[in-house]
Amino acid sequence: MPRQHRTSTSRGTGNKAKKVEASIPYASGFSKPSVTSCQNAIGYSGPIPHEFDPSAGKNNFDFFPPIPNPSSVDDWLAQYCEEGQTYKQFLNECPWLSSRKRKYMSQDFVSSGKSIKDKYPNGKVYILPVGQFSAEDKKFFPSLIEYIQIYLGLPVGVLNEVKLDIEDGKVFWVEEPEVKVQSKQRRSKRVKRHQLTSRFNLETEHLQVGVDSNLFQLRNLIPDDAICMIGLTMLDLFGENSDLFVAGMAAGNQRVAIFSLYRYDPCLSFSTEHWFQIENDHKMPHKDRQRVILQRGCKLVVHEICHLLGIDHCIFYDCCMNGSGHLSEDFRQPMHLCPVDLRKLHSLVGFNVLDRYRALLEFYKTHGFSEEQDWVKKRIEHIQS
Repeated sequence: MPRQHRTSTSRGTGNKAKKVEASIPYASGFSKPSVTSCQNAIGYSGPIPHEFDPSAGKNNFDFFPPIPNPSSVDDWLAQYCEEGQTYKQFLNECPWLSSRKRKYMSQDFVSSGKSIKDKYPNGKVYILPVGQFSAEDKKFFPSLIEYIQIYLGLPVGVLNEVKLDIEDGKVFWVEEPEVKVQSKQRRSKRVKRHQLTSRFNLETEHLQVGVDSNLFQLRNLIPDDAICMIGLTMLDLFGENSDLFVAGMAAGNQRVAIFSLYRYDPCLSFSTEHWFQIENDHKMPHKDRQRVILQRGCKLVVHEICHLLGIDHCIFYDCCMNGSGHLSEDFRQPMHLCPVDLRKLHSLVGFNVLDRYRALLEFYKTHGFSEEQDWVKKRIEHIQS
């Protein structure tokens, strides 16, 4: 996840944009894969089924263009030499497909199962609100849960909100006595408060909370039947003192992650130099603001859950699983999975690809995601034809 701000930007067009792109090299050691390498990464030795076919559709519509060249020194592939993960590598590496039960899992396990739903029949993905959400922000939770269920094909549950006390620039995680803690120690009947790592700027009164201290508390709350648990917060996050911010962080071995939606608000703009300098512009209509936050939040959460399910960053096509080094790059990337990563998720979960696309189409229609709606509609037509 990015350690810098990401502000929305579109792909450049024309000579000026091409010159900018050409002037930014990939990270040392990275080589953009060829068309043949990308097709081979899907994992078929013979003809590729329509559901995973990357070829252009009617009117030469390119569903899965290659990853764009870096246009900023902060772009992910300008900073990191990603090796990529083919479909066959995923099958060999994914712990959820192993015949052995994953460490720390306390739920039922069927070693002979073919998919994660077969192996962990009671397993769920959990969303845990961390800190206060406004009444308006809470409204998008049901839609977010619906999207995760459609996108991943896994059941999703929502846990009760964790209370955070904020006092004089300090943040305290409030542990209620009735909340289950995964510990052999006897639970106290009194409320406990755990101070989280944070930093506060007096001039702007901006607060950031450390991701590590959040993850430490989250791992004590993961339910017995959880495949993974995602903590969501509206508070700004940071990892190291040198960070402008981090969108979040995951502890894969613990199956927990924490992510912030704070910088996904289109009404905010952020300094590229100082973590505490933020401007608020409320000119955007409320309905449009909520739609953008939901769209960005949906993409963030499914990307990160896919990581917890064993799917690495994609280097083969323009894809939801591409790495992003800043918000502009994040916002530019598509919500859909490329054929390589769609096949990984399909093998892991087991679903009908067309039915999944149809459900996504209805979701995008309902919530006004016009670009995604158009893409999925064309994709369904291409597969059926």
